[in-house]
Amino acid sequence: MNLLGIVAVSGKPGLWKALAQNKTGYVLESLDDKKTKLIANLSTAKLAALSEITIFGLEDDIRLTDVFERMKSVTVPNTKDDGKKLRAFFFEVAPDHDEEKVYSSDIKKIISWYQILKDMPLFEEADPTAAPAEEAAPAPEAVTAEQPAEEATAEAPKPKTKKAPAKKA
Repeated sequence: MNLLGIVAVSGKPGLWKALAQNKTGYVLESLDDKKTKLIANLSTAKLAALSEITIFGLEDDIRLTDVFERMKSVTVPNTKDDGKKLRAFFFEVAPDHDEEKVYSSDIKKIISWYQILKDMPLFEEADPTAAPAEEAAPAPEAVTAEQPAEEATAEAPKPKTKKAPAKKA
């Protein structure tokens, strides 16, 4: 999923898309139906990129994108459901989260973010920062018997030498 440019702004509900950057902050557009614009001043507003958010885990932190991927395959409850039901759901999608550090309000916020993002096309796009497994480093070509070994490898460029300046007599 491609969550680049999607941010959460402290003190503002919902999610925002970063449109541009100026000297003092970012120009943001809400992801809801109203498409409100906001200029977030970096000195006063705190922005959190969704692609960088992690959740407290018992051993390692859990990436939010991994939780969203697991949420695609299960039935997501409403944010107004009982706290125990929400916690049970969250144990299903993030079984090794730290129950003491992840609050019910955090779970509600993650579910509401998922509800906003699930129908957007960017939610199904591949993450451009993740390197696909198929496009890994190409395997070196094998040298065949027909080619000499010297031709199979590229020659390194020779370093240029500087001529010493002519001495004046």
